[in-house]
Amino acid sequence: MQQLLQQLINGITIGAFYALVALGYTMVYGVLKLINFAHGGLFMWGAYVGLTGLNVLLVLLAGGGAVAIFPTAVIVMVTIAMVGVLVERVAYRPLRSAGRLAPIISALGVAFILESLARNVYGASYKTYPTGLIPVGRVEILQGVRVSLMQAIVLIVSFLLMAALYLFVYRTRIGTAMRAVALDHEVSRLMGIDVDRIIATVFLIGPGLGGLAGMIVALYYGSFDFTLGWIFGLKAFISAILGGIGNIPGAMLGGMILGIIETLGAGYVSPQWKDVIAYVILILILIFRPTGLLGERVAEKL
Repeated sequence: MQQLLQQLINGITIGAFYALVALGYTMVYGVLKLINFAHGGLFMWGAYVGLTGLNVLLVLLAGGGAVAIFPTAVIVMVTIAMVGVLVERVAYRPLRSAGRLAPIISALGVAFILESLARNVYGASYKTYPTGLIPVGRVEILQGVRVSLMQAIVLIVSFLLMAALYLFVYRTRIGTAMRAVALDHEVSRLMGIDVDRIIATVFLIGPGLGGLAGMIVALYYGSFDFTLGWIFGLKAFISAILGGIGNIPGAMLGGMILGIIETLGAGYVSPQWKDVIAYVILILILIFRPTGLLGERVAEKL
């Protein structure tokens, strides 16, 4: 029982990463019916921008330690959000009326460009985040079940961000406009909604969260390379499908479930099988419930 609870905590932590990245996929799909394959690359660049920002701020602050994390996180979110808007403007908007195949090919092209840029700029070797930024320590919440300080920070930040996004989408005027655009672009325009602006907002929020998730993942694991976006991006995509693509609560739920299943598989079966388990889950979901656990949010065309 003790081991099970520990694995569940570890799984929820990993699931929080998947959920944050999956939100970017599901938001874009909700308004454009497009799988933004470039999202994994933006997530990966969040880790690189965070590394550069931390190194610069640590020098400017003369070794300020944890004080540098918050301003770096803001820099990462703003930078990656701006890149996300640029990607939408350059690679997706001109192809919006070109059918479904062209935007997908464009998304794959952007994904490869982002990955190649990272490899060429930073090199193919693993990069390591500065150590000692967050104190090493564990809190025993139950007998034999411990949560590290880093895990606690990850969980608190992730759940706060997901709750804030949920409230933004379902409790604000812009969020209402997003949901209207997701239903029908033309009717939304007739109602006075600036569809292009709403879509740009989606590409601002999704990549911003994804970039921050990239920095958090790099802080959590300590090292990463240019393939980070492909690995986590694919798992986040599976999470979005698992919960219901286009469904924001579904993306959160799917990420948590996938993280827990992966961790339990690694702990009770073998770490070598955790990726196989993830892909088997994807295949089973597509066969038996293709709309995901909470259902796919797709507009009805009358």
